[in-house]
Amino acid sequence: MAALKALVVDDASFVRDLVKRTVRQRFPVIETTDAQNGRRAQSLMSRTTFDLVLCDWEMPEMSGLELLQWMRQQPHYEKVPFIMITSRGDKDHVVEAVKEGVSEYLGKPFSPEGLSKKIIKVMGRRLKDAMGRSGKSMEGPADAFKESAALLTQKRDTPPAKPAPDQNARAAADNPLLAASSAPSPAKKPAAKGSMSVAQVRFADSTLTSVVKDINLTEVRVIAKRDQEFPGILDQAVVDMEIGPEKTARLNGYVHQLQAVDRRQDSDFISVTIRFVDDDPQKMEDLSRFVATFRAGNR
Repeated sequence: MAALKALVVDDASFVRDLVKRTVRQRFPVIETTDAQNGRRAQSLMSRTTFDLVLCDWEMPEMSGLELLQWMRQQPHYEKVPFIMITSRGDKDHVVEAVKEGVSEYLGKPFSPEGLSKKIIKVMGRRLKDAMGRSGKSMEGPADAFKESAALLTQKRDTPPAKPAPDQNARAAADNPLLAASSAPSPAKKPAAKGSMSVAQVRFADSTLTSVVKDINLTEVRVIAKRDQEFPGILDQAVVDMEIGPEKTARLNGYVHQLQAVDRRQDSDFISVTIRFVDDDPQKMEDLSRFVATFRAGNR
């Protein structure tokens, strides 16, 4: 029987599953329950006492910040560790969460190691004693599937051969990123009508600068130069896209497909397809706005 209970709150089932899997593998003494938004979490917490809450910020019905505010007003949850797991990593949001009593702050995408360290930090001696009594080690088993998938996208030890001038010309025509590898990030300058839409795709250990090739309400396909660090299949991703002069949409997803753009073995460009996982109406509205702008600019 598990000694501790954790509540995982996120509107994306994919993210909830990642968190629960990490907790299950690394800390078998923690039993996990999940909720798709703050309102549902509040209902569960009113009936059951949890020892740890791992929560997203942006969710429909009740946000993670609102849930945190409610928690800190409840006598039995006033001191319970709360880890905010979110794609909002700017200083203002971190400060706001700290003021409301957050225990730790973890940015998306996160690695299992990063999440584990946060849990160990906030649970402290209580977790260590529970693991000791169960005879379990703090080091969980490796995710064999993830490691195998990562082998598919390892960077080569030697840089790819440069194509001849005529190949460069053809590549530039087919792959606009060749001429835009130094384009400004979307956080600084939105794409104008008729121009390329530049997106940054964040992974747990790297950021990919890319050009949006196609996008709809379920996925985005971007083209990136091969000399960058690429993720593995099913890795978490956060896609940052400029939807206005001062607003950036941050969409959570996972790597669905990786493939070479050209048929040549030494292709300089990789196509990355990210499947979106958010179930937040506001994010869907932001995405719809970006899709409409993208299609209008590429007619």
